[in-house]
Amino acid sequence: MRQPIYIIDGARSPFLKARHQPGPFSAADLAMQPGRALLMRQRFMPDQLDEVILGCASPSVDEVNIGRVVALRMGCGHRVPGWTVMRNCASGMQAIDSAAAQLLSGRSHLVLAGGVDALSRAPLLYNHRMVNWFARMAQARGPLQKAQALLRLQPQQAFKPIVSLMRGLTDPSVGLMMGQTAENLAHRFSIHRKAMDTYALQSHARAAAAQEAGRLKTGGGEIEALYTLDGQTFTADNGVRRELQLEQLAALPPFFDRHVGNITAGNSSQITDGAAWLLLADRHAVKNHQLTPIGRIVDVHWAGLDPAQMGLGPVHAATPMLVRHGLTLNDIDAWEINEAFAAQVLACLAAWRDDTYCQTQLGLAQAFGEIDPEKLNVDGGAIALGHPVGASGTRIVLHLLHVLKRTGGKRGVAAICIGGGLGGAMLIEAL
Repeated sequence: MRQPIYIIDGARSPFLKARHQPGPFSAADLAMQPGRALLMRQRFMPDQLDEVILGCASPSVDEVNIGRVVALRMGCGHRVPGWTVMRNCASGMQAIDSAAAQLLSGRSHLVLAGGVDALSRAPLLYNHRMVNWFARMAQARGPLQKAQALLRLQPQQAFKPIVSLMRGLTDPSVGLMMGQTAENLAHRFSIHRKAMDTYALQSHARAAAAQEAGRLKTGGGEIEALYTLDGQTFTADNGVRRELQLEQLAALPPFFDRHVGNITAGNSSQITDGAAWLLLADRHAVKNHQLTPIGRIVDVHWAGLDPAQMGLGPVHAATPMLVRHGLTLNDIDAWEINEAFAAQVLACLAAWRDDTYCQTQLGLAQAFGEIDPEKLNVDGGAIALGHPVGASGTRIVLHLLHVLKRTGGKRGVAAICIGGGLGGAMLIEAL
């Protein structure tokens, strides 16, 4: 990048696991509360921001341009533009990249960027036959026609709604749910069920240890509490299972391929509600507002690949970015790879170790290498914490900075697979 893009500060909400009913917060509530807390501790007023950019994969119908909605609710004023970006699972990372582009262009100097989703509130939809029935009812004139239309109603039409979340997690180009693409990777790299469950157990154990140490609770510098109007308080991610045993994971049935599959609810990321933010600035804003950066964005790379193999997106995005800077996998002090599925993360590690894959798919002379497991997702990942789709790309960058600060590391990479056959990666330097 031509000039430094500084990360000044960041905050996120606790990630709240969906529990078969709408959660206590709308997406705008989830984003507004930690965003307001973040802005309140800055040296400038909220209306001195140049822009607010928010990633969201599934905004509700009354929060369509949720970036603007939340900017207004945070007190940024009428003159601060707010806008929304969507790149599926990387929407939050795209918001950061969009902010960086605005800073590099000189059109902005101080930008709040983040991501959010309230997946528990994804709506149920009527199918086309039911919609057509409503249309006929609306067109009917007089009691007789309305009675005739009413008699045409078939109960199965009304009581078999479309689960929009499941539809949204199905790739339209290949007709596969995201979990089915993970099954493809497990087959391709011979990743067995026990390896997946063992990785999932590690994610929960690491997240539980981080919570016990105070790193993933309010007061640890990353998470800001959420409050409901009726007095409930949420201070930590509530999907972490401290007492989880490998035998419990092994007993779960396959979810995406019920006959021969190995991807289960236990070795997949959780359906979750949450939000995360980063405050970005250029030299001008750092000097003008006397800000102290905690890191800088060194580079970003986006990649495309076969949608049926979408989980390998981190490999296709991070590899050319590292090659561009003359870095190897172990030149990186900390890694955050979003855990969409245990099989997907394990497949990324296997692909980097595979000569043939690296030669044929990445254009390398040989295998790229291996990531030290003690540098990867050291405080757990989305399997334990959850994957609120729009927020995850921001969360992994924010947490990466905290890990680098704690460990004294200098360089970090946050990488994410993206539905539709995409990958994103961001190279961060701690300051």
